[in-house]
Amino acid sequence: MNSKVDEYLSEVTKWQKELKKLRRIILDCGLTEELKWGIPCYTFEKTNIVGINCLKECCVLSFFKGVLLSDPRKILLQPGENTQAGRWIKFTNVAEIAGLETVLKDYIREAIEVEVAGVKVVYKELSEFAMPEEFEKKMAEVPVLKAAFEALTSGRQRAYLLHFAAPKQSKTRESRIEKCMPQILCGKGLNDCTCGLSKRLPSCDGSHKFLPSARL
Repeated sequence: MNSKVDEYLSEVTKWQKELKKLRRIILDCGLTEELKWGIPCYTFEKTNIVGINCLKECCVLSFFKGVLLSDPRKILLQPGENTQAGRWIKFTNVAEIAGLETVLKDYIREAIEVEVAGVKVVYKELSEFAMPEEFEKKMAEVPVLKAAFEALTSGRQRAYLLHFAAPKQSKTRESRIEKCMPQILCGKGLNDCTCGLSKRLPSCDGSHKFLPSARL
């Protein structure tokens, strides 16, 4: 057990019992416990296998490469329509978790086997994602923006393209692009921390909202 995870769980006000039950199940499978991005993460030979986290309406057991699992019980859910690799299982009480304990251990062991076998997730090429016309135009106007965007990791590029393309109205797309330009120019991803206060670095946990300037 990792003392940082002990501290994390002691501060959780909702789903604490459920997370502790999931923790015991995962540790029974021989994984190493760490705290990454501010949440409990479990690894095999330094490779991420599963994580646990609490949402408003439930807690979740997340598989980093869940898309590669056979999922015989059909319990794995896609967190978002654009999520390619990750899959999770939602829980709202300890009884649900206890009832699936054997199944969850089977899924976790399969996830370890997938990693040992070296199976890789086949991700969509960046070219398969729509490039909003407004963003193309802006990069043509500001060459340094184009250079900064192309220097980002492919995952960060995908996140921006999906974010920019989502609104139906051109004015809203333009607004999003303008708002995100400083982050792109600084080499930051859409969900990266920019204030340095986040407990989930490099991800943002909303700490910037408590800065004095944010309340003006």
